[in-house]
Amino acid sequence: MVSATCRRTLLALVLQLVFLQLVANVRCLEGDPADQLIRPRKVEADVGAVAADHRICSDLGVGLLKKGGHAVDAAVGAAFCQGVVNPGASGIGGGDFLILRLADGTAEAYDMRETAPGLSSEDMYAKNRTGKTLGGLAAGVPGELAGLYMVWRKYGKLPWKQLVYPTIRLCVNGFAVEPYLANEILTNQAAILADEGLRTNFAPNGNLLKAGDICYRKQLGKTLAQIAKHGPKVFYRGAVGKRLVADIQAAGGIMTFDDLQKYKVKVRKPLVADTWGLTVLGMPPPSSGGAGLILILNILAAYKNISAIEGDLGVHHIVEAFKHTYAVRMNLADPDFVNVNPVLKDMLSPAFAATLQKTISDTTTQPPQFYGGRWNQLEDHGTSHISVVDADRNAVSITATINYSFGSKFLSTSTGILVNNEMDDFVTPTDNTTNAFPPAPVNFIRPYKRPLSTMSPTIILEKGQLRAVLGGSGGIKILTTVAQVLLRHIAGDDPLEAVSLPRVHHQLEPNWVSYENFTNVRGEHIEVPAKTRESLLQKGHELRSANQAVCQLIVHDLSKPVSPVHNKHGGVFLGKLTAVSDLRKDGYPAAY
Repeated sequence: MVSATCRRTLLALVLQLVFLQLVANVRCLEGDPADQLIRPRKVEADVGAVAADHRICSDLGVGLLKKGGHAVDAAVGAAFCQGVVNPGASGIGGGDFLILRLADGTAEAYDMRETAPGLSSEDMYAKNRTGKTLGGLAAGVPGELAGLYMVWRKYGKLPWKQLVYPTIRLCVNGFAVEPYLANEILTNQAAILADEGLRTNFAPNGNLLKAGDICYRKQLGKTLAQIAKHGPKVFYRGAVGKRLVADIQAAGGIMTFDDLQKYKVKVRKPLVADTWGLTVLGMPPPSSGGAGLILILNILAAYKNISAIEGDLGVHHIVEAFKHTYAVRMNLADPDFVNVNPVLKDMLSPAFAATLQKTISDTTTQPPQFYGGRWNQLEDHGTSHISVVDADRNAVSITATINYSFGSKFLSTSTGILVNNEMDDFVTPTDNTTNAFPPAPVNFIRPYKRPLSTMSPTIILEKGQLRAVLGGSGGIKILTTVAQVLLRHIAGDDPLEAVSLPRVHHQLEPNWVSYENFTNVRGEHIEVPAKTRESLLQKGHELRSANQAVCQLIVHDLSKPVSPVHNKHGGVFLGKLTAVSDLRKDGYPAAY
């Protein structure tokens, strides 16, 4: 017979184990960096998957799927999360592009891009150049919250509050700063210390947060609690919006409460193209990502041989396709202000792509004017991306941004919202450039206009079935990153290899190949081989090393059906899911 003392001892041990497990679970939720050491960047599963720029957000998204949530629920929940734990790149103070493809074939593109305030004008920065990037004058009218709510209202299965509450807990309870964010804080230390709101959140007591420190976003948590309770009306028509506008105006901005009230999400048709035996669903203008990706793929498909994209010569062909594409993309703009149909017709045309492919030499590159470019490149900046597939094979690809790292370097103290500087994604007549081309008038500032972007949320189909979901974060380099990852997947690379292998970038102006040769914040080295670099030099390319964008990829394997317990009727194939996150950021995928 067990004595009372033994029973008490056993009970104490059990309670201690339960307590330790609870602590472990909390540490996992709030982002214990030690967990990264044992976590893979590639996971396989039968039911659902999320690949986000931060592992907490991947976990949160999968948690919503497990509760019976739709892919849209997981994407919305993860987007709220990334605005908190990846604050330098996204949040409700910015805007998003979202591509949705349902298992029944329905496809939609949600444009929740920021708009220029009603009092803006094309020459508003002529006497204040820094105002285009710093402070309240740089802010576009944010659209993320309106768009997330709209797509949830149409397709979400879980209660709105259930999507927001996990992020509120992160704000209030805090989360561990991981290496990528710590590096962003250090890089932007002067701006963070100069702004009261940023300093309070990321340098409490004047000390910059480091990896492993706990970050709190308590004022933002209060704002999100209001949004969880009342929906976006409290932001666009209520007290939160009024406080945000007051803070922006106090910081020199021209945004008004009327601007918030007038904001409209645009639901557009995705761009659709068949190439390389696949169907590409891409984001239409004001994104150049969908049309740009299709043009790159079509130029390279015109070689009619997969060997054309392999080896050192293949890298040259890819770079030349980039140069042609970036020459054309600057003719795109907000379709509500500019007729972009003639440009889109060319960019989606295999025949047009074939004419460009015929001009590519195997032995030499050409000067920028050769590619027909007329305008200087518009440089958009940092972003966050989330890819989601659910149990029914509904898919969402969403890219979010506040533009520069930490946006306008201004955080609204009354709301906790980090404000975007998306006005810098417009050009002005007085933009001073040392490049060969002038600024593109189609992207001049107009009230309520949306600036051009390279964000490239993408969904891939094969024979009518879901094949892949991907997208990137990293500004103007997103398009070339998504293209290279997809091309490597087409060429047969393992999904993790397709995302991890070193990449190149060319945007026509400045006229050099940007190539990877760096060690990330976790000590992992990424370098384009010296042999490849030498081959590019021999063809006349100038080379400069620089980091590239970051990709989140989910592959739906149409050759591997999952166990019958997960199969559904209706002609929808359920294959094995492989989710991959890029080692260039703090992303780790989650699946079940």
